[in-house]
Amino acid sequence: MSKQQIPVLVLSGFLGSGKTTLLNHLLRSARGTRIGVMVNDFGDIGIDAMTVAGQVGSTVSLGDGCLCCAVDVSELDEYLEVLTRPELRLDVIVIEASGLAEPQELVRMVLASENERIVYGGLVQVVDAAEFSATRARHPETDRHLALADLVVVNKADRVGERELDAVHETVGALAGPAAVVRTAHGRVDPELLFDRVVPDGEIEGQMSIEDLLYGDPDEDHDHPHAVYETLSLASDTALHPRRLMEFLDSRPEGLYRIKGFVDFGAADPDNRYTVHAVGRFLRFHPEPWPAGEERLTQLVLIGSGVDGAALRKALDGCRVNGPQDAPDEHSMWGVLRYVQQPDEPGADSWPAGPAAGS
Repeated sequence: MSKQQIPVLVLSGFLGSGKTTLLNHLLRSARGTRIGVMVNDFGDIGIDAMTVAGQVGSTVSLGDGCLCCAVDVSELDEYLEVLTRPELRLDVIVIEASGLAEPQELVRMVLASENERIVYGGLVQVVDAAEFSATRARHPETDRHLALADLVVVNKADRVGERELDAVHETVGALAGPAAVVRTAHGRVDPELLFDRVVPDGEIEGQMSIEDLLYGDPDEDHDHPHAVYETLSLASDTALHPRRLMEFLDSRPEGLYRIKGFVDFGAADPDNRYTVHAVGRFLRFHPEPWPAGEERLTQLVLIGSGVDGAALRKALDGCRVNGPQDAPDEHSMWGVLRYVQQPDEPGADSWPAGPAAGS
């Protein structure tokens, strides 16, 4: 995109589920990625300074370019304006909701924001595998929260037996519908599942940093499970048919959490390439002129858990334009244009209505 937007991720879950542990893990794993953290619940965010600040509106540095501020959610847009200032150069913003917060309201506030520098980055719901049944009994709204999630992290997987863990996973999956569900312990979710991690200059993707080698991770035990996910990449010099791509996106399978990249729609819009950003049920296209001299390619990355890579590749191959007789016309772009945000309105259509989104 010509103007890179900052994804805003909502992190939710009841007290004790491991939200703050997961957030601390993301911060320790950030290295070259600059993370803005917004909390409306005071916890141990890896530093004592947050407690020292101790008041709404305080902003403290977390090191490595990351920032943290305590917020009153009723003034969410005001704090988003602060954290999206270009001089801060943040790559992602994470909102850690209070354990008793309504995640749906936070999501709606992010989607309704008029801040053009942000884009919705998904709702991550954290559940405690060991206390899941008890939590549902105490908080019946758990089922509704899971139905809203784009990604569910079944945390503390090391504290239950395999049979109980399978049962929790099955129940969570049934309640969460199309959301991806991953298991982990100590909140150890790879940042690449949630957002694009920035690799510092000189570091090879995937190698251990000097901080890892010297200090390790205080929560790390190599016997603990980590969240497992799959990544599928597609590059095509053949244009994609907009109608067939929208059919694929409208019926994308359970567990497919993120889609990102560029799409060439060929004759349907020969002047523009389209950036696609999908997370859970959220979908957004952004058209921009093809960069001068750049080869016209469709390049997509799909990230999820428990997805059938071969089936996804076959479905995407079926979206290609099959010769001149199959060339799309301008009317075939209508489905795509529904998900292009207009300059003067928040992208209401980007989070499709339905039993989960509208309940």
